[in-house]
Formats: sequence, C-alpha cells, structure tokens
Amino acid sequence: MPIPEKSAELKIAAIQMVSTPDIHENLTVAARLVSAAAQDGAQVAVLPEYFCLMGLKDTDKVKAREVLGSGPIQERLAAIAKENHLHLVAGTIPLVAADPHKVLNTTLVFDPQGQQIARYDKIHLFGFQTSTERYQESETIEAGNTVSQLSIRVHDEDWRLGLSICYDLRFPELYREMGHVDCHILPAAFTYTTGKDHWEILLRARAIENQCYFLSSAQGGTHLNQRRTWGNTMLIDPWGDVISNLPEGEGFISGILSKNKLKEVRSKLPALQHRKL
Repeated sequence: MPIPEKSAELKIAAIQMVSTPDIHENLTVAARLVSAAAQDGAQVAVLPEYFCLMGLKDTDKVKAREVLGSGPIQERLAAIAKENHLHLVAGTIPLVAADPHKVLNTTLVFDPQGQQIARYDKIHLFGFQTSTERYQESETIEAGNTVSQLSIRVHDEDWRLGLSICYDLRFPELYREMGHVDCHILPAAFTYTTGKDHWEILLRARAIENQCYFLSSAQGGTHLNQRRTWGNTMLIDPWGDVISNLPEGEGFISGILSKNKLKEVRSKLPALQHRKL
C-alpha cells in the first residue's frame, strides 16, 4: 500500500482586540496576545486594523504617524516578531502620507528576525452616513494604489499570502488581481452596523470564489470613543467553511492551513482554471 503524501501545513493565528487611545497600552496587549499565539504553535500571527490606536478623534492617528522604517510602533513590532520567532502581519499603523494632514493606513509584515518584508497601503477608504452615524476615512487617510502579496518560507515550504484591509473586502476585483494565493489576510475594524449583516457573508464569498483560506483579524467591542466594532475574527477554509471564530472581546483564534486541502478543493471544482476575464 502506498504511503500517503504528507501535507505541508502552516499554523496561523489572528488576534482580536478592543483598542484604546493609548498606544503603549495597545502595544502591550498586542505583545501579550501574539506571545500566547506563538506559545500555541502559531508560525504566523495577524493583528487587527488600528490595533495600535483607536483614537478619541480621527485626527489622533495623524499625530501618531511614523516614517516607514522608523518610530516606536515599528520598533516594537519588529521586536515582537523576533521575540516570538514568527511572521507578524502587523494590522495597520499610521505612516506619513504626501498630504501632511493625512496618513497612509498601512499593513507591515515582519519576519522572525524582525525585518520588515512587505507593505500594503489600504486602497479602498470606507465612508457612510446615517441619521445617527457618520464616518469618512478619506478625511484623514490617503488611499494606497498598489496591490500587495508576499511569499514566506516556513519549514522548506513556500506560502503565498494576499494582503488587504477592512473595506477592501467589498471589492472582489482586488482579490482577483492578486492571483492564486494560499490565504488572504484581512486586518479589520468593521462597524457593528455593517458587520452584523455582511461580514461573514463577504468573508466566505471571497474564500469560495478564490478557492483559498481567508483569515480576518478584527476589532471586537465598544471603544472609548464610543465606536462599536463587529469582531468575529474568523478563519475560513477554501470551501467556505468557518474553521474558527471569536465573536467579541480580546483574544486570538488559530488554525492549520493545508496544501492538500487547497489541492482538493481546486481539483474537484477547478473554477479558477475556467476563468475567462
């Protein structure tokens, strides 16, 4: 009887937070949760959007902006990755933009040596207004314009990861542009209002149509600025099944990415090979 081929696997974790206006406090919480995920065996950990600062005012993040490659937030993130010997997808941090009154809302990725190896600036900026709520990211954020993904090598196996942020989830063409990946990663701070109706549906749709894993890392609770975020940090498999979910509050989820599962889904329903556009 032939010996079954061993599947390449990667253990990945997503951190959920309820971030505050205190950067030091948020970095301390992030470090503690990443350490817990690493002790649980995670080889990749993901932080949520705005993990380092959920300000009392939208302009607070402009005051906290850093130049790429320099600043206390980036220095701490590099140290966290190195201390825990993992790849860290560092949610979003505010970086200097061309407009001095705005920031780039940026995901940085650090390797286990603490080196920054990838960057993605959020392309799609969220905005909405109702009789009781108003939120316009474009007032303080400058949109990015470049699709980003990265390859990491863990135990002699290459893994391709797609990078996106929060509102990007509603734009399927962004994910098509990235091509075939093993897992899409989405730091987010989805509002409670839209999250309760659309969050899980959109996450599962992106996983199904791209036949890959999808990992979200979310803000999940009521913040000091009275903004309420939806939470429900999730890992979804290429068939669209939810592997793990954290509804609310701080903590982390983890799960195993399997190359065999990716091959199984893509072979029994080879939709990616049937694309015409």
